[in-house]
Amino acid sequence: MNKPLLLVVEDDIAVQKLITTTLATQGYQYHVARTGEGSIFEAVSKQPDIMILDLGLPDMDGVEVIKKVRAWSNLPIIVVSARSEDRDKIDALDAGADDYLTKPFSVDELLARLRVSLRRVRYDREKLQKDAAVFTNGSLKIDYAAGCAWLDSEEVHLTPIEYKLLCLLAKNVGKVLTHNYILHEIWGSYANDISALRVFMATLRKKIEQGAAPSKYIQTHIGVGYRMLRVGDDEKSTSD
Repeated sequence: MNKPLLLVVEDDIAVQKLITTTLATQGYQYHVARTGEGSIFEAVSKQPDIMILDLGLPDMDGVEVIKKVRAWSNLPIIVVSARSEDRDKIDALDAGADDYLTKPFSVDELLARLRVSLRRVRYDREKLQKDAAVFTNGSLKIDYAAGCAWLDSEEVHLTPIEYKLLCLLAKNVGKVLTHNYILHEIWGSYANDISALRVFMATLRKKIEQGAAPSKYIQTHIGVGYRMLRVGDDEKSTSD
């Protein structure tokens, strides 16, 4: 990875200057945002490798920024905040933050947290490159590189969460994935909303099983989880 790009979301000019100066001395590229809305715009348009996020923003709480970003991206988010209560840390981590650093912080510690996150980014990218470029199962095709899915040669329009669910099932085709495993893989370590998972799975099924026999691709194991079937398998599927 050449010259990682970081997004610094901080409205305190002094803290912002400390962080950006530190990044510049280490050879990192960076963009700056001072509001929640600005941070989301920059995350979408600049596609940074890591976001460094303050929670006390003038227009939006940082936890809401995390939730909005997590709706479409796995971008690593390191919170740097003056809030030191355990509840604040838990709320940010539950929302999808990857790490939490309390102000005042050590520059060396910030750099260490960045190195950990960058190792994860490198690992994820290398793993993606090793994965097969295209997955095919009956009339269903997923092009991982393009981030698209097709059914009978027509593109299926999926939300980011639906697409992540489909890819997770496809990469474990034939294997039963538990609710907890899926929640952890899609939303992170602290996710536990099985009802939300059921809603997303229902909308995904509706899109990829149009005109097909019930549960042609996705099989529900009631109380346990889900499995993607290979088309042609003789197993009977259950309904949710």
